[in-house]
Amino acid sequence: MPNIVLKAGSRPPWVGLAAAVWVLIAAGNGYNFPLYSPSLKSVLGLNQQQITILGVANDIGENVGLLPGIACNKFPPWALLSVGVVFCFLGYGVLWLTVTQNVIGLPYWLQEVRDGLVPKLHSSLLLQIWVALVVATNSTTWFGTAVIVTNMRNFPLSRGTVSGILKGYAGIAAAVYTVIYKLVLKDSDSELLLILTLGIPILCLAMMYFIRPCSPASGEDSSEHVHFIFSQVASVSLALYLLITTIISGVVSLSDTVSYILVLIMVIILMSPLAIPVKMTLFPAEHKRHVPPSDSSDHLVPKEGESTPTDSLLTPSSSGTNLGSFYENEDALDADMLLAVGEGAVKKRRRPRRGEDFKIREALIKADFWLLWVVNFLGVGAGVTVLNNLAQVGVAFGLEDTTLLLTLFSFCNFVGRIGSGAISEHFVRLKMIPRTLWMTFALMVMVMTFILFAFALNGILYAAIPLLGICYGVLYSIMVPTVSELFGLKHFGLIYSFMGLGNPIGALLFSGTLAGYVYDAEAAKQSSSSCVGPDCFKVTFLVLAGVCGLGTILSIILTVRIRPVYELLYSGGSFRLPQTSGH
Repeated sequence: MPNIVLKAGSRPPWVGLAAAVWVLIAAGNGYNFPLYSPSLKSVLGLNQQQITILGVANDIGENVGLLPGIACNKFPPWALLSVGVVFCFLGYGVLWLTVTQNVIGLPYWLQEVRDGLVPKLHSSLLLQIWVALVVATNSTTWFGTAVIVTNMRNFPLSRGTVSGILKGYAGIAAAVYTVIYKLVLKDSDSELLLILTLGIPILCLAMMYFIRPCSPASGEDSSEHVHFIFSQVASVSLALYLLITTIISGVVSLSDTVSYILVLIMVIILMSPLAIPVKMTLFPAEHKRHVPPSDSSDHLVPKEGESTPTDSLLTPSSSGTNLGSFYENEDALDADMLLAVGEGAVKKRRRPRRGEDFKIREALIKADFWLLWVVNFLGVGAGVTVLNNLAQVGVAFGLEDTTLLLTLFSFCNFVGRIGSGAISEHFVRLKMIPRTLWMTFALMVMVMTFILFAFALNGILYAAIPLLGICYGVLYSIMVPTVSELFGLKHFGLIYSFMGLGNPIGALLFSGTLAGYVYDAEAAKQSSSSCVGPDCFKVTFLVLAGVCGLGTILSIILTVRIRPVYELLYSGGSFRLPQTSGH
């Protein structure tokens, strides 16, 4: 990684966190697919399986982040944000041109759309729209990787809390877009795509300067805990406000003036995290101890052979002496190798242990890595299937307007993300409980939720969608600190991005193949392009219940396996500090 000048001082990490809120709202652009997909379906003459294939493209672009994962260790955050800006502009620009149908000088295939010559979609046109959607939503991975990796390194001692806050804002982004869509854009799909094409790039360019590596916050200052609580309260306030606003706008007809005022209040709440660095400027705290400059985030990604402060964070403490047998198998060497090392012919290079810094190739040979990957693949893949088909699920259950469902899912997704981050951080410090235990609970609830979906009881959507949103949020939020704790921060961006591949693969198998096929088969029985009734998704929901059941079993196995790791990392009541009498 090139030498990057760090921003020193206690304020810059909090300025970066406040800016990250806006970037993560922008990174939630992939959640808008259910809002504008009906226009794509109408303009292009798609059937449900084809629109589901486009939904898979949405998930692939949104989650395949290997390139930004590699780039985050080689380039500064502004470079990653710049790539995301370009992708967002190009991808959504093509989708906007497709939906509006009235731009002069279009490519041949877009002229066909404009002139109404696509009664039946050509495979080449579907492929080009598919690629445009992948490019558009892939901006999410560049935006998200830039801010999440940077903030995890700026706050290395509060990973669960920071993950919950950042992932929470990413989850509530769908509700932010829904409020703008309903109150400002008046349900205009073309104007929504125009905002995604121009508005998001402008926003990210404005925030680019503030997202930068900083000297990590010490974690020992009591004011930091207060600042995190304020950030969590601000995000919860935003989520409640968005939920109430969406419900009111659905029940009462609002004037343009009132609508704009409500959106302005939303913007002010989004700006509230800036109050922390403002307060730190106006009322600077006196620091009792000096944090050595070596404890900075540039050393979290050092050159080969250099030692890092992360090493000291992840080096087993003296409490690890009671766990001598924990690594016994991993340290076993052949007799010939031992002899060669003893004679000085070979220099022994110890493989990293769980909790230390792994390279991607070292992580790929670990059973815990693949257990975590499969658990994430099964749970998130099942959840995204419902999210991609949320509009069709609502219609099948007799709802005409599904924007309230999207807002409910977004709000509960947020609750799961920020709640699991705070709760898992509390229990991992207090009881050394692995964070994956909360993934287990989430998967168990998802099993029951999909069974409720399958039975299609009256009003079940308003109970099942919130439950599913919470569980989906838990899986997303818990994954971030778990990866960093098991495999380190040094190559966190790439390893976490590889974990994210479970989402598009799950979407392809469960949504693109299973749900789309079952829906179209039931629609054919009704001699219609749209399916109505509980049978439209019944088989899909039962299969997803079984998938989450398997995920529950594997998550239990993973939790048992990594319990000793958490006992080692948090034996002193803190990730880094030994327990004191005052703790």
